[in-house]
Amino acid sequence: MTEEERSKQRIWHHYIGADGTWKRKDGTAAQRRPPGEDLAVLRKGLSRPAGTVLEMFPFYTCEVDDFAARRGEVSAAQEAEHIALALYGLHQQSQEQPMHRDGIGLGRAMRALRLHERTSEDAVDARFQQAFSATSTAALQLRLRGLVTQLRDIRQPLDYSRLAADILLWNRPDSRNRVRRRWGLDYHARPQKTPSAG
Repeated sequence: MTEEERSKQRIWHHYIGADGTWKRKDGTAAQRRPPGEDLAVLRKGLSRPAGTVLEMFPFYTCEVDDFAARRGEVSAAQEAEHIALALYGLHQQSQEQPMHRDGIGLGRAMRALRLHERTSEDAVDARFQQAFSATSTAALQLRLRGLVTQLRDIRQPLDYSRLAADILLWNRPDSRNRVRRRWGLDYHARPQKTPSAG
């Protein structure tokens, strides 16, 4: 199964359509939202290592690495998925609108937070820099938790499939730098000027 196929099975894609809105129940006007008890299960993973919250196993889509499992460990992909699921559970908590949106990477979401009227640019810069400079996934998870809480406060969605992929890449210094570069470029992007006619 490819990463894209696996991503389409994750909890956010069960409830959120390609247009970024809640899916409808059986063609009716009623919206399908993730049950609060499912989100509560996901939040249990916030301060726990991957594979240690039994109730989260139905939400995992990564294949089990048998070699790692025999040693009582999880793969880097399982750890990345666990972190993304737990953060999604935190972000979606008590929100009327979907907090997963395809195409909104962390840098872009953080730029929206930085420009929001209720936040201080300097404070957001400092917190984003802390996440940006993390050298382990454990440190990254801790720092992302604070950022996601702030994103939830302003109702800013985030692409959790992309975040899971970024966390997986964070394990190796060369790929970590690629993620940092993308986050930084998105964070500091300036609106493109429309070419004038003539």
